[in-house]
Amino acid sequence: MTTTDIPRTVRHLIGENWVDASDGSTFESLDPHDGSLLATVARGTAEDGSAAIDAARVAFDDGPWPQMSPKERAAILHSVADAVDDHRDELALLETRDGGKTITQSLHAEIPRVAHNLRFFADYVSMAANEAYPDGDLLSYVLYPPAGVVSAISPWNAPLMLATWKVAPALAFGNTVVLKPAPQTPLTAHRFAEIALEAGLPAGVLNVVHGFGGDEVAGPLTADPRVDRITFTGSSATGVHILRAAAANHTPVSAEMGGKSANIIFEDADLDVAVPMSIRAIFGGNGQVCLSGSRLLVQNSIREEFLARFAEEAGKLVVGDPKDPDTFMGPLIEQRHLEKVAGYVELAQEEGGKVITGGERLTGPAHAGGFYYPPTVITGLTNDSQTAREEIFGPVETVLGFDTEDEALRIANDSPYGLAGILFTDNLNRAHRLAARWKAGTVWINTFFERDLRLPFGGEGISGLGREGGQYSREFFTEPRAVTIRLRR
Repeated sequence: MTTTDIPRTVRHLIGENWVDASDGSTFESLDPHDGSLLATVARGTAEDGSAAIDAARVAFDDGPWPQMSPKERAAILHSVADAVDDHRDELALLETRDGGKTITQSLHAEIPRVAHNLRFFADYVSMAANEAYPDGDLLSYVLYPPAGVVSAISPWNAPLMLATWKVAPALAFGNTVVLKPAPQTPLTAHRFAEIALEAGLPAGVLNVVHGFGGDEVAGPLTADPRVDRITFTGSSATGVHILRAAAANHTPVSAEMGGKSANIIFEDADLDVAVPMSIRAIFGGNGQVCLSGSRLLVQNSIREEFLARFAEEAGKLVVGDPKDPDTFMGPLIEQRHLEKVAGYVELAQEEGGKVITGGERLTGPAHAGGFYYPPTVITGLTNDSQTAREEIFGPVETVLGFDTEDEALRIANDSPYGLAGILFTDNLNRAHRLAARWKAGTVWINTFFERDLRLPFGGEGISGLGREGGQYSREFFTEPRAVTIRLRR
């Protein structure tokens, strides 16, 4: 992709047609690095959302996609994955410009994971185990027909990777999809849809609408009775609105929402591993990661040593143009979010916290016009402070101390969230004990952000509802059906 491709016009994909918003409304997508215009985007209306559901409904009820064998659908999804690989550089640059994610992460992690999502679920459908129960002249077994039309609402922090985390299993199991990407990052969803059609995905199987929630385009996607499943990733507050809208039609919802995860460092941890992993766990992805270890719990016996190393490394991180391969952190997504993050740092100081590195917006020549905030480390707070309890969703780490294993677990579980937990220790027994008692959907031990797509993914508390991944995605995106037949003797 060259600079001549920017700005571009982004329209809805409804059925086989690329269309403007029904009332002609648009909004702008801006580069968070410098505020430049990337695209003019169709601002979807409720009418547009309903039209996309119409197209998905027709493709499911009357089209070939649900009737194809898993192998036939898999062949098409593999073709789409191959096309993603062919366009990796283009998609990575779009992701970096639209969302501020570093080009290194986009190119070597996010876009490869898009292709992996497609291939994994394409193959999983045929390889998944099934149940059969012979009992004399009775044979009972289970079918997994597709659920129908899926509304997929994806976030801006890992736009295409998280969109395909939803789209890939939904399509692989035979559903049709209406995807609404976050309005902050519409470009890769738009380009992915173009690529998918070119690779052979039938029209109407994937529809993409752009815009906002409330009574706008997302309204029908959450409240229309013709929608059979809703899969959402985003804030806990938005998730509550979606759950309320879906309840009227008893529409099943899978929601992966916010987090305020604890990262526990014990005195027997290998600090050569724990320090860089902990840096990645809070400052990777520009700090805008729901799974991040944003409450850093360090055993008091090593707290001074660990904190000195951690703060030193945080201060060395390169923050700047995300298109530069040497950059570790790019800009935050938009001005409003920058103000939110900065506001929490101010609040932390009002609560008695001490900023030991970072803490002020970056405004130098390399950051002018962008939404840049540095890696920030705060000490002196308790787990009862507002800063330590609420999700900041930025590069801000609050450091808490503890003495005993039980105290660490109590602090970790003392949160309304329950998305993830991170633990560094060389004590295997301790690791297993804590993993069993931790209120978190995922626990990482001596590592971070490793994902096996066969495992359940989701959160406890206000971090989520339901699980996806492997068999858990099959259960959500299908309608399991029991069949019993009496055989002739």
